[in-house]
Amino acid sequence: MNNQEILDILKGFKYPNLDKNIIDLALLDKLESKDKVLNIYLKLTNVQVFELLSVEIKKSPKLQSAFKEIHVFNTISSPKKSINYGSTATPNNRAPYAKNIIAISSGKGGVGKSTVAANLAVSLAQEGFSVGILDADVYGPNIPRLFGVENESLRWNENDKIIPSFNYGVKIMSVGLTTPRADTPLVWRSSVAVSALIQFLEDVDWGELDYLVIDMPPGTGDVQLTMAQELHLNCAILVTTPQASSIDDVSRAIVMFQEVGVKVCGLIENMSYFIAPDTNKRYDIFGTNMGENLSLKYNIEFLGQIPLSIDIREHCDMGKPPVTLKNSAIKEYYKSIVAKIVNS
Repeated sequence: MNNQEILDILKGFKYPNLDKNIIDLALLDKLESKDKVLNIYLKLTNVQVFELLSVEIKKSPKLQSAFKEIHVFNTISSPKKSINYGSTATPNNRAPYAKNIIAISSGKGGVGKSTVAANLAVSLAQEGFSVGILDADVYGPNIPRLFGVENESLRWNENDKIIPSFNYGVKIMSVGLTTPRADTPLVWRSSVAVSALIQFLEDVDWGELDYLVIDMPPGTGDVQLTMAQELHLNCAILVTTPQASSIDDVSRAIVMFQEVGVKVCGLIENMSYFIAPDTNKRYDIFGTNMGENLSLKYNIEFLGQIPLSIDIREHCDMGKPPVTLKNSAIKEYYKSIVAKIVNS
């Protein structure tokens, strides 16, 4: 295969979200082909775009049939963004476009934190607010599935800004939208994860937001500390189940936010109880009144209970936040919490 044939193939690769290919945009630096090995040198300032195009080019059936090895290089050294970290006492303001920033966190995983975050974000949008949600749970990014955008991938606008996904009135950004496959693990050290989140704050075209909801990872680690250092967080909302181990862990999260000076708006008890559909009898599977008692202990507001519900689980799995459905009872769980947040 000669160079012209390779160029013709490369013309089939367009820059994300632009109706122009990489050849017409003069993004090809040079080609080298010898002994069934093809080296393609691109010149791209956007690292994410380079990585995306690199994967697509290497998968080209025509190139794979002609070459045993395909390598794609970037001849532009990506400029390292200066990250001058703030402190919890004097945090940076990396999201000046957001009037209110709310962190949704938990002490442990598996308590339904992302489900709560997604439904609260949609509820805020239904109230007429401009809302974005940032999935900061980089090792378990569930927000794309909850919003039904898990098959979307990153796109860039003409200003070289990432375009967030959009559904149910909410702008969405997640590391889950950056991986080539849904099951690709992110084996990142915490410093890399933190850098990625800062990029999502600064390099995404969020527009003007009334509320930026951040779905935190569980626990009390680097991401929580970084968000407290890099953003003017209005408040944190903690999610727990009534189970003793969850209560133990969320207690640590409450104390962490209090110690770094972030206001805790309140506590939500998720999977609080189960109503049997055949008998309408209530079962307190994980415990009784544990969340409310914890709120009293730490003098924070108890925002409400959300039951363990088949409807909530099924619709979240389908990418349809239950708050968008006609079931007024399910809607009320989240809307009553949103009313307290807005009026706090």
